[in-house]
Amino acid sequence: MPSASGPSTPGPDALPLSGPSVSAPRFASIGSPYFGILLAFMAVVLILSNIGASKGVAIGPIITDGGFFLFPLAYILGDVISEVYGFRVARKAILCTFALSVFASLSYWVIIALPGFDDEFGTSKQAALEGALGPVPQIVLASLLAFLAGQTINSWILVKMKARSGEKSLWARLMGSSGAGEFVDTLIFCSIAASVIGITDFGTFVNYVVVGFVYKTLVEFLLVPVTSLVIGWIKKHEPSYGAA
Repeated sequence: MPSASGPSTPGPDALPLSGPSVSAPRFASIGSPYFGILLAFMAVVLILSNIGASKGVAIGPIITDGGFFLFPLAYILGDVISEVYGFRVARKAILCTFALSVFASLSYWVIIALPGFDDEFGTSKQAALEGALGPVPQIVLASLLAFLAGQTINSWILVKMKARSGEKSLWARLMGSSGAGEFVDTLIFCSIAASVIGITDFGTFVNYVVVGFVYKTLVEFLLVPVTSLVIGWIKKHEPSYGAA
């Protein structure tokens, strides 16, 4: 990887450059605490959004699910990891996040299956748990396929664009990668999760897909200034960023 003061040998995430005037992309190692904090936030956001997504939400004519306000944050965190640490680390973060999400889903299944108190309170509590956490395994399957595909595409495009522009054009690569990743993610997720939250007709399904894609992409676009500030702060304080 290049140092902050001059060029050096590109790291493993460096892709072919478009011209000799573009400096090689820089990436940090994962030895500092920052990556662990980002990964923890990413996993928590995804697990909570999976629970929220089991509830269908109707806000006027808008059809969405209860995780709508959380899920875009997972993509924003993915953008930060991809930009600072590169595609290989981002791919590991995606797989680790989903492993934790699957573990959470299995834990819900065990909790629901355990015998409860044989009284009125125990019966009502069991019904509440089944209603709140029962659909989550199907939602996790939808998220697993959708987020794995969408976030991988998002990360790959962002890193490829960084290889062409170096440290410049951060906003362009954040916005360009988000659109493609969110479309793939939303289409796959909605196709699997729609029946779980009670969507059965085609018109409502199209509403669900379009609203989900537009909303999540718009949130990411609106938060690009914040994402850029976070990325800039981490790059400045990450000791290994750009180190030879």
